Parts: sequence; structure tokens; C-alpha cells
Amino acid sequence: MVAEFMGFRQNTAYNETEFEQALIDNLEKFILELGRGFAFVERQQHIVTDTADFFIDLVFYNFKMKRFVIFELKTHKLTHQDIGQLDMYVRMYDDLVKEKDDRPTIGVLLCTDTDNTIARYSVLHESEQIFATKYMAYLPTEEELKQEIEQQKQFLLEQYGLSESKNE
Repeated sequence: MVAEFMGFRQNTAYNETEFEQALIDNLEKFILELGRGFAFVERQQHIVTDTADFFIDLVFYNFKMKRFVIFELKTHKLTHQDIGQLDMYVRMYDDLVKEKDDRPTIGVLLCTDTDNTIARYSVLHESEQIFATKYMAYLPTEEELKQEIEQQKQFLLEQYGLSESKNE
């Protein structure tokens, strides 16, 4: 995902709160970037358990897929803690919020970089509900874009245990 529409430029420093605010400020463009059927539900949705409070960054509902899609926003490289947090949020959402006729919740972790090893040995591997994807705050050069496409292709192949020959 290239998030240049949010106004960030190369070498611009920002934190998760600023990233989230930029998405909200440009919500229509973000939803169009996601695809068809998305409706915004809530920002920083508060989920309460017996002993703790949690806040999910962004919640959408896709009426075509009939499921909630939650987004966790990270301004750093993918970590196993981020994946664990998102996995917990997806499970909590399915248990506490989702209705019987909704399909299972999908969780998307937007981060500045992915990690093949973490993806291979975490719940991301072969998960049908949890995904991590890299975002770029600015449009890359043609060479950077080619490198990124190849890197993401390898990341997805490893994440789902596929080999290059199976996809050709």
C-alpha cells in the first residue's frame, strides 16, 4: 500500500497517532484504496475484558464480505508482539462483538516493513484471518517499486509455504 495520499513525504518522521490521524483525515481515499464494500465503524474502539482495556486502532465492516476488518497501525518493522496483539484483537472481536451471521473477523497489520522469519514462525503463517502488509508513506522510485514487489512476493510465498514454481 502506498499511503502518499495522506500527505507524508520521504524522510518525514511521524508516530502511530499522527499516522492514524492522517488516515482519518483522508478516510474516503483510504477506503477507496481498500476496495469495494468497506464502511468505517470506529477509531480506537474500546474493548473491555475482566482485567484490562484495549483499543483497536481502526475498525471497518465490509458488507460484501459480511465481516469486520480491523487495522492495527505500526510505524515500525513487523514484530512478533504486534502479531500477537492483532491475533488477540481478532479473537476478542469474534467473541465479544461479531454477530452470529457475520463471517470471522479479519485483522490487518499495517507496518513500515515486513519480516519473512517472523511471518513464517508466527500465527501469520497460513492464517486466514490475520495479515501483515507493508505501507509506504510516499511513492517510491521505479527501481524501489520493483524491489518492493519482489520482496513482498517472497514474503507472501514464505508466509503461505508456497514455492515460486507453484505460482507460475
